[in-house]
Amino acid sequence: MRKVTAIAHPNIAFIKYWGNKDYALNLPANSSISMNLANLETRTTLSLLDNLDADELILDGYLQTGSALQRVSAFLDIARQLSGNYCFAHIESVNSFPQSAGLASSASAFAALALAASHVYGLDLSEKELSILARRGSGSASRSIPDGFVEWHMGTSNDDSFAETIVPADYWQLWDNIAIVEEKPKKIGSSQGHRLADTSPLQAARLQSASQRLAVCRQAIFEKDFEKLANVIELDSNMMHAVMLTSHPPLLYWSPLSVELMRQVAEWRSKGLAAAYTLDAGPNVHIICPSEAREEVKKRLSQMPGVVTVLTSPVGNGAKLILP
Repeated sequence: MRKVTAIAHPNIAFIKYWGNKDYALNLPANSSISMNLANLETRTTLSLLDNLDADELILDGYLQTGSALQRVSAFLDIARQLSGNYCFAHIESVNSFPQSAGLASSASAFAALALAASHVYGLDLSEKELSILARRGSGSASRSIPDGFVEWHMGTSNDDSFAETIVPADYWQLWDNIAIVEEKPKKIGSSQGHRLADTSPLQAARLQSASQRLAVCRQAIFEKDFEKLANVIELDSNMMHAVMLTSHPPLLYWSPLSVELMRQVAEWRSKGLAAAYTLDAGPNVHIICPSEAREEVKKRLSQMPGVVTVLTSPVGNGAKLILP
């Protein structure tokens, strides 16, 4: 099969991934838990063409050169080496949401690319093996391969660092309301930021207590206990950003509006509205809530001065293939 299209969704991490113990393999410093986002997607079409003397990448309608193309080619080299097929590829990828703004665009991008590449290069991979392959392109991409609520096991080697479903997408009707406060790409990407994690004196404490937060988050999902989930995801988000703020050089992804939104959401919950915030490496704020609260949460966010738009999404499925 020489041409396929794959779709994958970004994910929002409840327990964050920040820092690696092996950067070549993207082996994370701690395990993490996330939720796929159904209404956001990356759609990637990959074609093998005999007349190419190098890979071609078109992203959101623009021909890419430089680091973006190099990263994709390096990833495809892994698939080519596994398959023994060294044919170059033409890749067209489209995101339905702003990229490089803390919305996990690299997660959905490399999950879709991994699935497409595995088919055009003739690899017969299990979901676990696909997750491992996707991780090589972007660590969080491993979590966009399985369905629903997902745990990425940090592992100790390339073969045991993978993601799997905790519970499927229809298990708990949660929604993510993403308050977009900035659409422009962030100045320091996650790949670069991960390498600064160990320069923070707080990273060791964060990692030491990560397994406890993982257990609490996992139990909250199993029990559909929103209050327990809210407390642990806000704590974990704050801890990751504390590491960022105390790295050398420091990373400040928050904007003043990000901070105000966090303050407002905590106040809403104290007054009875089921909502909780979490932020990835960017200024945009993800507000998680049960389905019955999503209209009220969206209304309040839309009325906040400075919020550009609000993207909403229920829990999403895993990556899927669309055959021509």
